[in-house]
Amino acid sequence: MAGTGRRVHAAGAVLALAAMALSACGNDLAALKLTMASGVEKGVYNRLSAALADAWTEQLGIEHPQVAATKGSVDNLQRLRAGLADVGFSQADAAERAAVDEPGKRKLYALARMHDDYLQVVVRDDLVVTRLVDLKGLRVSIGSETSGVRLIADRLLASAGISPDTDLRVQHLDLNEASEAMLAGSLDAFIWSGGLPTQQVTQLAQSVKVKMLDLSDVLPELRRQFPVYGSATLPASAYSQPDKPGKAVTTLVVRNFLLVNDLMSDEAAEALVGGLFKAQPRLEAASPAARSIEIRAAIETTPLPLHPGALRYYRGSKV
Repeated sequence: MAGTGRRVHAAGAVLALAAMALSACGNDLAALKLTMASGVEKGVYNRLSAALADAWTEQLGIEHPQVAATKGSVDNLQRLRAGLADVGFSQADAAERAAVDEPGKRKLYALARMHDDYLQVVVRDDLVVTRLVDLKGLRVSIGSETSGVRLIADRLLASAGISPDTDLRVQHLDLNEASEAMLAGSLDAFIWSGGLPTQQVTQLAQSVKVKMLDLSDVLPELRRQFPVYGSATLPASAYSQPDKPGKAVTTLVVRNFLLVNDLMSDEAAEALVGGLFKAQPRLEAASPAARSIEIRAAIETTPLPLHPGALRYYRGSKV
């Protein structure tokens, strides 16, 4: 009987410890306050961030995350590494460049690979421009200073032997500013990297006849220098215009990651990833780009490591 009593006491202790652990986890999540670095207003990052913030609030019972508009990937990464944001989106190329250990900077971890971005070189249709080199001498926006668009644009133009400083009448506009400038007639072309379709480009194409440049002549050299990029077909249906048949073009693609820093607990990271996949219908309603988010592909976040909590979620899901 004494042995039985000891076993009952031990079992009770284990149950008590388990209850304490669950309570601690619950308290950890209940106290969780998140700031999300979300990209330009109305962009794909921004729309997905808003949908995720709503979903996580409902699922986890946390305070509604603050969704902060930013200039894009580079800005998001700077905020994450400085501890000014807890969650943020970034393109893989910008994340790769930022993933270096520096004193005083937070370490970056991935929660998931998200959708892929398509590079879109948007040009007024009334201009005789069919290749990237034809942009010389024109008014071209290559993205805001702290955006992932700027990083890709600089690399793309350099691989094609084009200098922004001497060959272009360059501007540094975000997507909203570039769309407004083209609508006003003060911009000839802009470079944008985003999910398909991007709302602002769709709206612009309803008012201004535009075309997308085919990049098949410059992509081989760019991809040789930067293997992080891929290539794909931008379908003609992406931005079809009623009186102008679309044309499919070859362009660059880059993966997107949902990131956190090393201040994020394992329990919180695991819960956020679980909430991400539960929220997929809501994400797809926010942006069609979310249709490509898939749990098996989500673990493909090289060169950034998965957060230990995210890894625990995927292992539990037997991915």
